[in-house]
Amino acid sequence: MSDHTSTSMHSRYAVGSLSVAPFCLGGNVFGWTADEATSFAVLDAHAEAGGNFVDTADGYTSFVEGNSGGESETIIGEWMKRRGNRDDVVLATKVGTLEGREGLRPANIRAACEDSLRRLQADHIDLYYTHRDDETVTVPEIVDTLDALVREGKVREVAASNLSASRLRESLAYAQDGGKAAYVAVQPHYNLVSRETYEGELQDTAAESGLASFPYFALASGFLTGKYRPGDEPSTTRGSLAAQYLGSERGQRVLAALAEVAEAHGVSGAGVALAWLRTRATVVAPIASARTPEQLPGLLEAAGVELTGEEVERLEKASR
Repeated sequence: MSDHTSTSMHSRYAVGSLSVAPFCLGGNVFGWTADEATSFAVLDAHAEAGGNFVDTADGYTSFVEGNSGGESETIIGEWMKRRGNRDDVVLATKVGTLEGREGLRPANIRAACEDSLRRLQADHIDLYYTHRDDETVTVPEIVDTLDALVREGKVREVAASNLSASRLRESLAYAQDGGKAAYVAVQPHYNLVSRETYEGELQDTAAESGLASFPYFALASGFLTGKYRPGDEPSTTRGSLAAQYLGSERGQRVLAALAEVAEAHGVSGAGVALAWLRTRATVVAPIASARTPEQLPGLLEAAGVELTGEEVERLEKASR
């Protein structure tokens, strides 16, 4: 998105053969801070509001003590089975970070895909990401393996997360030259207090190649919701991640600007932070998670917030 056009959760945007809503619900909290019942409630609320795009990974939530990974996929798969709504969901998952399934060697990608399909109780994955690059594997090996999964109908479209601009260009060129399935999207770390993680060569490459981007950490681990203030000592893992921004002048400038713009629109700071992302080149749908249904409306507001050019510049200036 590069204009300031108002939209809604019922709007759809073409990404390859997929049609996605302007907000993507992150599944990293499912099986972590949200149990199955709560996860179902969040997913139900998202669907009822018009959302159709859900993001997860095979590695979610192996980072939680007592979990082995695959918990998020399992919960989402069970939710789709019980609701009978698989065809209504654009489902994104990732390969490469699950313990025992790390990396992007062809045999591992294939095995991981089968594992994900089983947990999701699905016959295909709509958008399959390489979760992070594996430079021990050549670009042709990775692209050829993903292409085979597309040709077999197990994956509809492929994408990359945490990939350098140079490897992205190499991958796109190889796919194009060989008539292979090419990446249609990237998933970068990108938000108002972390612009350098995407802006520049990677964003330029995505824009030149017509790729969509779906930023993760879109709310800086909750910092951009405004719930953390200087002097706070967050006790949660996500809170600890957000704490890195608490003492910075940039962080405080951004929170002040968000509060000002949010008040003008009568929405949450989180909604404005996500709406700002949607004005950035290549960004189609930011990703954010909600661990309760009550947290979801503030995120979904982003789809309907129409920022003025002056407001965008205010946020731009604060975030430099």
